[in-house]
Amino acid sequence: MFKKCTKIFTYIISISLISFNATSEELSMREILEIIQKDLRTLERAVYSESFQKNSGEEASLNDKETEDVLTRHLLKLSEIEKQFQNLTNKFEEVNFKIDKLSSRLSKTQADNQLRFQELENNSSFVQSNQNNEQNLSSNENKENTETDLAKKKILPGTSQPQDLGTISYKDMTDTSETQAIQSVETTKTILTENFINEEKILPDVSPLEQYEFATSFLKVGDYNMAERAFREFVDTNPNNDLSGNAQYWYAETFRIRQLYTDAASAYLEGYQKYPKSEKAPINLLKLGVSLVQIGEKDQGCLMIAGVKKQYPNATQSVLQKAKYEEKKFECNKENS
Repeated sequence: MFKKCTKIFTYIISISLISFNATSEELSMREILEIIQKDLRTLERAVYSESFQKNSGEEASLNDKETEDVLTRHLLKLSEIEKQFQNLTNKFEEVNFKIDKLSSRLSKTQADNQLRFQELENNSSFVQSNQNNEQNLSSNENKENTETDLAKKKILPGTSQPQDLGTISYKDMTDTSETQAIQSVETTKTILTENFINEEKILPDVSPLEQYEFATSFLKVGDYNMAERAFREFVDTNPNNDLSGNAQYWYAETFRIRQLYTDAASAYLEGYQKYPKSEKAPINLLKLGVSLVQIGEKDQGCLMIAGVKKQYPNATQSVLQKAKYEEKKFECNKENS
């Protein structure tokens, strides 16, 4: 660039010198200098304009490089942020999945606890009502005993007050009949004998479902005698109904609650034989085994309890867990070993 400027400058000087030589006579020295100054100014303008264009181009290229560097840096940062965000979303999804699992487990445990609490409440109500029935029976027995005592203490004909022998009449002390009158066999026919009459039906003349609900209402109030009659009548009148298996189970439960384990075992056995595919079949078999153990048939009872899992593997977890508990409670595994 500098060389180019010097060349231009020498060219202008040579031109000016030539012009100076040619017109030295006509022009003065001052005018020549003014012309040279003008030419230098134009030359400076041209040089500065070229250098400005080059500088502006270089600055633009520098700016482009800087902007490209800045953009690449931002893109790298954005990619890093995207990766971090993906990791956070994955962790968040894992946490949500774990929370869903925990909520499902909690719901299952709550349902199991509710069932167990209901069974405990039913058992407590059954025991309380059984105690009330026993108290009523004991009170009735006491009344009967008092009535018999009063009958024994009833004043017989005559008087219980002390009397003198002379006050009794001679007629009362003698008997004119020649033979002693005795009670013949024919007169014994008048003795009252107990006639077994079929009990009246207590179920209303409605649909089987309503009859089943009617029988269940006696269990809710603790009237187990009426519940026994109602469920027995339901099974006899509706032997092929879908609810007959459940009714047979509750019929057996009325005996178990009153601690009549022999009757309960026979009722459970009847339900196991007649309704092996009913809804209450697994718990019916389990209660059959428990009742057999309680009446002294431990071997048979343990076989029934162990058979719950074999015959009904798809039973509810509460029934299967209760079967395991009863096996441990009665030490069935030791007997089998």
